[in-house]
Amino acid sequence: VQLQASGGGLVQAGGSLGLSCAASGRTFRSYGMGWFRQAPGKEREFVTTISSGGSTYYADSVKGRFTISRVNAKNTVYLQMNSLKPEDTAVYYCAASLGNMLIMASEYAYWGQGTQVTVSS
Repeated sequence: VQLQASGGGLVQAGGSLGLSCAASGRTFRSYGMGWFRQAPGKEREFVTTISSGGSTYYADSVKGRFTISRVNAKNTVYLQMNSLKPEDTAVYYCAASLGNMLIMASEYAYWGQGTQVTVSS
């Protein structure tokens, strides 16, 4: 599966931004999907994941502010980010795995190219 992330940009603290990740292939509905992020000088970190059945799990740092969703008919997974903070600034990556509810980057076989999110204070 090939992934294409989009929707990043510059936003002020407290604002909102939505990311999309479009996937190729007919088996998108079978994949667990995740969002990760990587800030300069830091390791890639887990943000959220959604299973093939629609169950979700969030990192504590984004719980209550971010929402992951998927539309299988469009082969797309979304990340709605609200109440953004400067510490949310990072390159955001979407990823796919045949497993579900995975939080380790090494467990995802397919990755998008990343999209920059910058939150100004």
